[in-house]
Amino acid sequence: MLRVGVLGAAGRMGREVCRAVLADPDLELVATVDPGAASPPAASPPAASEGPDRPPLVGTAVEDLAGARAEVAVDFTVADGAVANMRWCAEHGVHAVVGTTGISDADIEELERLFEHSDANAVLAANFALGAVLMMRFCEIAAPFMDGAEVVELHHDGKLDAPSGTALKTAEVIAGALVSSGGGPLPPDRTERTVLEGSRGADGPGGVRIHSVRLPGLVAHQEVLFGALGQSLSIRHDSYDRSSFMPGVLLAVKAVAERPGLTLGLGPLLGI
Repeated sequence: MLRVGVLGAAGRMGREVCRAVLADPDLELVATVDPGAASPPAASPPAASEGPDRPPLVGTAVEDLAGARAEVAVDFTVADGAVANMRWCAEHGVHAVVGTTGISDADIEELERLFEHSDANAVLAANFALGAVLMMRFCEIAAPFMDGAEVVELHHDGKLDAPSGTALKTAEVIAGALVSSGGGPLPPDRTERTVLEGSRGADGPGGVRIHSVRLPGLVAHQEVLFGALGQSLSIRHDSYDRSSFMPGVLLAVKAVAERPGLTLGLGPLLGI
């Protein structure tokens, strides 16, 4: 079985990853790591009868993966912590699957160089929901045929960053599709008077405006609105539960060893 460690295991996504790994017969959860964990973060998901014979190692730093002999580390932490964790993984030959967002382009360039010369590989994705990956691909197809696009992303009120990594990636995909088709950035916003600052959202890549909503009860949702003469097109994806991300996480965990260097997004793993 493939030996897996989870970084950020006490968080909401981390706990969900622990459950998914424990339930997969091809994987073994050998380490749960979280700097703020006072008790085993994997103790609550699932019941003891469903888990391993012994509790997984609980640590507070990425270095604890070494003692557990983890082969793959799954990271859902914060941007600075994830970059440090990926550096450690690259230096110590541990494959990394990372869903943490907010990592800068400069850090990504550094990580690409590190994993290029490492025995380990990495997959870094803004969103592990397969439907979200398809949504971005559909937006890439639609963009050259429409005259304008705006992104509305909606998340739970505990999300720390805005806009979401998925929204930024979607805007980048749309902007790239416009350039590839011979077009360019979208025309400037024609709004002349803004009554409330920020009401037109953020000016994202390629002129794609991005709007962020934060409300209790939401998980992760995004709608992309395209407009053209006399028509509109809406492409929407909804994650109602964090379990929606787990098939993509497990796919990446099992595929990362065969993906040299740093792979950005799940698209290459899905062949799209």
